[in-house]
Amino acid sequence: MATGSLRGVLKEYSSTLSVLLHVCDWVWIALTGWLAHWIYLGRPSLPGFYEAAILVGVLLAALVFPRFHVYRAWRGASLIEELRLITLSWATVVAALVFIAFVIKMGETYSRGWALIWAALAWFGLIASRILLRRLLKWMRARGFNQRRIVIVGADELGREVAARISAAPWTGLQIAGFFSDPDGPPETGVGPYPVIGSIGDLPAYVEREPVDQVWLALPLKEEEKVRDLLYALRHATVDIRFVPDLFGLRLINHSVTDVAGLPVMNLSMSPMEGFNRLIKGLEDRILALLILVLVSPLLVVIAVGVKLSSPGPVLFTQTRHGWDGREIRIYKFRTMVEHREEDGRVTQARRDDARVTPFGAFLRRTSLDELPQFVNVLQGRISIVGPRPHALAHNEFYKEQVDHYMKRHKVKPGITGWAQINGYRGETDTLEKMQKRVEHDLYYIENWSIWFDLKIILLTVFKGFMGRDVY
Repeated sequence: MATGSLRGVLKEYSSTLSVLLHVCDWVWIALTGWLAHWIYLGRPSLPGFYEAAILVGVLLAALVFPRFHVYRAWRGASLIEELRLITLSWATVVAALVFIAFVIKMGETYSRGWALIWAALAWFGLIASRILLRRLLKWMRARGFNQRRIVIVGADELGREVAARISAAPWTGLQIAGFFSDPDGPPETGVGPYPVIGSIGDLPAYVEREPVDQVWLALPLKEEEKVRDLLYALRHATVDIRFVPDLFGLRLINHSVTDVAGLPVMNLSMSPMEGFNRLIKGLEDRILALLILVLVSPLLVVIAVGVKLSSPGPVLFTQTRHGWDGREIRIYKFRTMVEHREEDGRVTQARRDDARVTPFGAFLRRTSLDELPQFVNVLQGRISIVGPRPHALAHNEFYKEQVDHYMKRHKVKPGITGWAQINGYRGETDTLEKMQKRVEHDLYYIENWSIWFDLKIILLTVFKGFMGRDVY
């Protein structure tokens, strides 16, 4: 087959290849169920009830995997995100199998070793298949196969940004043929290495005449009428049309496009803690918090006695903070200061050599042991183990007018530790720049949240986050 004809083979049969990937997943899940039985139980022949379990696993995968969008087009998307969805979807299937076995009271019928080996082998194969498929596609695209030829409408700043990002990611297989410029703008002969083929009015004839796979509309949001006219002019074309909204100048939180009651809706600022993510985050918090409280319970008693002996007053210090969506919550800490009262609702942050901090309290603050009671808050559902640190209400009122996007920190539950804290932005924020850096790291965490990111922060906190020179 000639190279020219090979270049379009995956595009022409993309739906067939998607079905083939479905089938390969089902075959692999069934095959690993059989292999696990042979490996662990030493018999290649499967009893009927094992065959039934494997069949149910395959059927569940056929139902669950599409719900996690495992088979969507991944061109240009993150490998980590694809592997994350594969892992979550297979974990859901395994959890469903365990639940079914429990409900029908057949859990004792199956070997736990077989089940664990099956789950591990299937997961490893699903992950490996995606990595190998990506490498194969990358290899093919590097040799000119499986490419998409695109044109960009709009040669201004937005169009240039789109071209720069596509050029920086050759593994996407997108080839820019050129630009079509706005006739009302200044004349252009080229944008970087790409030619300006013509004006917007020339586009319909060009896509009819030339082999173009996709048209990318990089026009400002205010050009609604121009976009509508262009879509009408392209009504007879069979090319894919994509619209790139001018959002690069905005600070967005988990932006996406979704469908609500049949209407396309663009999410500009959304919490990542919705649906399945919220369930996973809640389980992570409560399981780890309960485990930690059990392990440190003797230490909690020792610290409580130390606080009581260090100065008159209660063992716990409670304060109202803003939680998820800005709702007020009460959080607990071991008291580290002598009892005092501030006027006019002011909250003065602890400073170096602060006379209000007791000697025992200073030790607790340096080691972050004063934070341990907050694991009770985690069990109550008020805060998370990982998230932006909750600030005093007075600080929120002040900084929300001083730091851009400050209140977007409350798109998730506040946390005991966070991305800002392990990067050194903890303790007193005595300058506006320090608070800006803390907020910048908090928003990065929200935009990039995953269960793996949480575990990374927890591990980094254990190894380097408990102590710091800036904690008084």
